[in-house]
Amino acid sequence: MSWTARLAELGVELPEVAAPVAAYVPAVRTGQLVFTSGQLPFVKGSLAATGKVGGDISPEEAKAHARTCALNALAAVDSLVGLDKVVRVVKLVGFVASADGFTGQPAVINGASDLLGEVFGEAGQHARAAVGVAELPLGAPVEVELIVEIGE
Repeated sequence: MSWTARLAELGVELPEVAAPVAAYVPAVRTGQLVFTSGQLPFVKGSLAATGKVGGDISPEEAKAHARTCALNALAAVDSLVGLDKVVRVVKLVGFVASADGFTGQPAVINGASDLLGEVFGEAGQHARAAVGVAELPLGAPVEVELIVEIGE
């Protein structure tokens, strides 16, 4: 089964590629790897939420936003090389705008990791970092970037 078919089976549609908010491109290919730029939780061109996780944003809400970020990253991969060329997800890096004392970053970024597992199965198992930060662009609560390996 293709990854595109798997998304359809899950009832998930890839969004339009989020427009860059500065001087960069959504994804770059080098050799057999595609690196995405950090993806924010944009939905139809607008940021879905702003605020700090563990403050204005609950961890559960942030987990859903991390899933949205991962969908935006997959859309960037798809627009560059086609999602069905993905062989495996290599690494996910997630950033969480964290309120003072919030230490649940790994659970928040599970929103992105879980989606990758649903879509890619074993090929979606990846190395990962979940990092708490003071601020993210535009006040976003989460940001996700991916590295995927592609085949021909």
